[in-house]
Amino acid sequence: MIAEIKPTISLEEFQKADLRVGTVVSADDLEESNKLIKLMVDIGVERRQIIAGIKKRYKIEDLVGKQVVIIANLPSKNLAGYESQGMLLAATNEEGLPIILMPEGPVQDGAGIK
Repeated sequence: MIAEIKPTISLEEFQKADLRVGTVVSADDLEESNKLIKLMVDIGVERRQIIAGIKKRYKIEDLVGKQVVIIANLPSKNLAGYESQGMLLAATNEEGLPIILMPEGPVQDGAGIK
């Protein structure tokens, strides 16, 4: 199902979101969850722990080394007892499974999305 378009925001509001490219340096299965994976993502200036609901679509071993896009300036959130320090950007396919948004080619870790 395709979501409706959200209300218009200003360019200044959009520019407040800190979207960055990072490389997944480790991925761990959260066995207590049928949906969540714990990722450690290098965003150039630091590594962030991201808890993402991508287990139904991705295998742990396929994630390490992949570049992803995260929102780096969200407040930390507790998911399944783990701190998530940002949000992984993903779309949903026709089956309702998440598809991670990834750069088409190699990008420096920490590169901003403009």
